[in-house]
This record gives sequence, C-alpha cells and structure tokens, in this order.
Amino acid sequence: METLEKTCLVFTIIGAINWGLVGLFDFNLVNFLFGSIGLIESAIYILVGVCGLINIGLYIMHFEEHK
Repeated sequence: METLEKTCLVFTIIGAINWGLVGLFDFNLVNFLFGSIGLIESAIYILVGVCGLINIGLYIMHFEEHK
C-alpha cells in the first residue's frame, strides 16, 4: 500500500507542477512532451486525476486516525 501512496503522490505533484506552468506561463508540459498523441495525453490526465482522488481518500483516513 505504501508504494501505491508514494506513486499517487508523485503523479499528483507532477500534475500540480503542470498546472502551475499552465497558470504562470501558459505552458503545458504534458502537451509539450507528448504533442499530438492525444490518447497518451488524456491517459496521463486521467491517471493524475485518479491519483488525486486517492490522495484525498488517504488524507481523510489520516485525518480521522488522528482525531
């Protein structure tokens, strides 16, 4: 389980960095790296989104354990 948590955290951080670049410089790193391969780009966005949802669940579980 710890490996899944760390993997999800890494993907969430990558997604956050990408959104920061989009907001600050209008530069989409995922699109830059994978260009016109829309299927791969969409898969990466879906993966980052799923990882973000998993991280929300982990955060809630951690918060409830420490009440």
